[in-house]
Amino acid sequence: MIEARLFEKLTDQQVRCHVCAHHCLIRPGSRGVCQVRENRSGTLYSLVYGQVISAAVDPIEKKPLFHFKPGSKAYSVATVGCNLSCSFCQNADISQAQRDRNSWGGYEMSPALIVRNALEQRCASIAYTYTEPTVFYEYAFDISTAARDGTIANVWVSNGYMSEQVLDSLVNPPDVNLIDAANIDLKAFQNSFYRTQCGASLQPVLDNLIRLKKLGVWLEVTTLVIPGLNDSEEELRELARFIKHDLGSETPWHVSRFHPTYHLLDRERTPVETLHKAYDIGLAEGLDYVYVGNLPGDKGEHTICPGCKKIVVQRSGYTIRQYQIKNSKCAYCGREIAGVGL
Repeated sequence: MIEARLFEKLTDQQVRCHVCAHHCLIRPGSRGVCQVRENRSGTLYSLVYGQVISAAVDPIEKKPLFHFKPGSKAYSVATVGCNLSCSFCQNADISQAQRDRNSWGGYEMSPALIVRNALEQRCASIAYTYTEPTVFYEYAFDISTAARDGTIANVWVSNGYMSEQVLDSLVNPPDVNLIDAANIDLKAFQNSFYRTQCGASLQPVLDNLIRLKKLGVWLEVTTLVIPGLNDSEEELRELARFIKHDLGSETPWHVSRFHPTYHLLDRERTPVETLHKAYDIGLAEGLDYVYVGNLPGDKGEHTICPGCKKIVVQRSGYTIRQYQIKNSKCAYCGREIAGVGL
C-alpha cells in the first residue's frame, strides 16, 4: 500500500481521485469505483501497488496488437481491480475480484523485478493488461519508467477510461513517452450501452482515443461484438467511421467474437456471419486493416496489403505462418504497411 498520486484533498477529509474519468469523490474510509483506491483519514492510497495477480509471457498478437513488433513477446502483468463493471467481462475473476467477493490475492513483485523478468524472457515489451492498468497507475508508471532503462517498450491494454492527467503523465512528459502502443476497447457507439453494461460513459473513451493518436502512441482498437447489443449494421458503421475519420484509416480495428460469460449469459456466441459483416463494413468504410478476433483460423486474422490486396502476414491464432513485409513495406507491391517494428 502506497499513497496514491493524482488526487486532491478536500474539506472534511474527503478526496477527489483524478486517475480515471469517474473522478470519484471519496469519503474517509471509503473506496473509489475501482475498489482498489481507499481514503484513509484524508489521504488516498493505492491498495494494489506491487501486488501482481497475474504475470505471463504472451505473444504480442494476444493483446491484440498486430502492427506493433509482430512476432515478439510481451511480459504481461496485472493487479486486481477495474474502473468499469462490464456485464460481459472475460477476466471478471480478477478484474472484479474486490467488487464481487472482497478478494485480493496476488504476490509481491517490484518494478525492477518485473523488468528483469521481461529481459530474461527476451520480451520486447511489458504489457499492462488482463485487468485495467489505470487502477494500478502508480505501479504501471514505475514499471514503465524502469522499463525505459532496460530499453523495453510499454504497452497498455485498456478500456480507455483513464483521466487526461494520467495520459499527460505517461504520454506527454518532458523527456520521453512511457506508452509506446495501446489497444483500447471501444465497446460500443452508444452511451446507453456504456451506462447499462459497463457503468461508464462513451465520450471519455472517444476523447482518449483521439488524444492517444495525437500524442503519437501506436493505437489499435478492439470491439467485442455482442448479439443484440452492439451488432447492428448502423452501429458497426458508426464505429468504423469514427476510427477512419478521427483516428485515421491506418488504425487497425479488431472485431472479436463474444462468448457468454460473467453476468451476460443470455446471449449466444457471436455468429460468424456477423463478424464477417463487421469485417466487410470496416473495409467498405475505408479502414486499411480490419481483423476478426476469437475465431482461430478465420481469414480475418491475416494482414492484407491495402495496395495490392495480397496477404502480407498470414496468421493462425497468435502464430505468424508467413511474413511478407520488408522494411515496413509490402514485399509484393512496395506499399507501406502502417505500424511499429514491422
